[in-house]
Amino acid sequence: MATIRDLTYELLRRNGITTIFGNPGSNELPFLQDFPSDFRYILALHEGVAIGIADGYAQATGRTALVNLHSAAGTGNAMGGFANAWNSHSRLLVTAGQQTRAMIGVEPLLTNLDATTLPKPLVKWSYEPARAEDVPLAFSRALHMSSLPAPGPVYLSIPYDDWAKPAEPESLRLLGRSVFAAGALDAGAMSALAARLDRSANPVIILGPDVDAARANDHAVRLSERLKAPVWVAPSAPRCPFPTTHANFRGLLPAGMASLSRLLEGHDLVLAAGAPVFRYHQYEPGPLLPPGAELIQITCDPDEAARAPMGDAIVGDVGRILSALADAVGEAARAAPQPRETPPRSAPGARPLTAERVLDLMNELAPPDAIYVNESTSTIEAMWERLRWEKPGSYYFGAAGGLGFAMPAAVGVQLAEPERQVIAVIGDGSANYSVTALWTAAQHNVPVVFVIMRNGTYGALRWFAGVLHAERVPALDVPGIDFVAIAKGYGLEAAQVDSDDAFAAAFARALKAGQPSLIEVATAWTTP
Repeated sequence: MATIRDLTYELLRRNGITTIFGNPGSNELPFLQDFPSDFRYILALHEGVAIGIADGYAQATGRTALVNLHSAAGTGNAMGGFANAWNSHSRLLVTAGQQTRAMIGVEPLLTNLDATTLPKPLVKWSYEPARAEDVPLAFSRALHMSSLPAPGPVYLSIPYDDWAKPAEPESLRLLGRSVFAAGALDAGAMSALAARLDRSANPVIILGPDVDAARANDHAVRLSERLKAPVWVAPSAPRCPFPTTHANFRGLLPAGMASLSRLLEGHDLVLAAGAPVFRYHQYEPGPLLPPGAELIQITCDPDEAARAPMGDAIVGDVGRILSALADAVGEAARAAPQPRETPPRSAPGARPLTAERVLDLMNELAPPDAIYVNESTSTIEAMWERLRWEKPGSYYFGAAGGLGFAMPAAVGVQLAEPERQVIAVIGDGSANYSVTALWTAAQHNVPVVFVIMRNGTYGALRWFAGVLHAERVPALDVPGIDFVAIAKGYGLEAAQVDSDDAFAAAFARALKAGQPSLIEVATAWTTP
């Protein structure tokens, strides 16, 4: 008779999950005992890094990734990763070992107290089975819950003595299950939506990360071309849903009410797809929409639809709806948008380099289908203005706004996309949150190119101090860190550069190396 452990591994196998990301402790060892030869375990040196790698992998593959954490302490170390995964709709199944059932009542060391409450509200579902025989059903439910709209992380706490117990024969029915979500509009609703767009005198399209997650970028292009409508990317977007080289592309919207509304002036209809309406950041009071404008939102997330403060909302499959809508709208008679003005190429020769100069050099030297994972928060606007992102899945950023996402996520994205080059652009402040991801990259020879933009300060925080009129605060600088020494200690090739030629040579060398590399480049801090 199969054990709970045997059946769970087979369930994972049937669902295409043979990679596990984690940092295990004693409670997890019985599950990992006699690890199957057709599975691989990607070890991280910190739980926050484990969930970050899994998050990048899940976003890049569009499939559920399994994360293996240690009880309450390990879950606590990973909570920042839960926040990113929740906000980016990442498909994660996170497991944590629980103490043996015989001792849970006396709360010995490593008991996960109130385990189901611990990760809330950053998970869709959290569960600890009441009996060992329920573990396979819990895994099956978690797998489906993580992928059903809106996708997101789920959490299971499993007592470690459950794994060796026999599975119930009826549990075998779980192996053949499939669960699908259907979210297209019927013909009448689609015709009505297309008619509203056709009647609009000057529509504008705002796209968010769920367009890229649905790989619906080409549908968005077709829709914008038929409507002859400009396209903005929603504020604080963690993915790129539209080619930055397209003539209709306008850039990244600011995360303030008044500024966003000003940029939309003159438009009578705003179509927002695959994004919250809207994810603001700095408090900048003003109208939610310009006078005379109405809004339609297309989202996969019922919560995003319900909490929007204005407009009409449609909850469904973002990709299917955009595809059908691009077919349904008429060809607009108005003139197509003029291409936006692109910033001039940055001047060479400055020391330290400007961030813009580094980005221009990367854009020239990197493969055209390169993937960028960003955590240089003071250069976000410059990246959207200067980098060439044309294919789906070309850009990732931490969706919750906290630090520590990009270094591990870059490893996960590169594992998922071995045919494309991943470039992680990291600020010297944020790099310290998850620098142990370099060890995992080295151990598994994951050929990410890590570019550390060293300006010696928390640049975005220094800018925000000005916004809040709180300039006289401590702890905004981070001097004295040798990232080359750290990287070499973890087993990477690394170089420190401070000139155009030196960066170009080091970057070209890293692209050809076929192994993880780090470049620390001295840059000047400028206001974003």
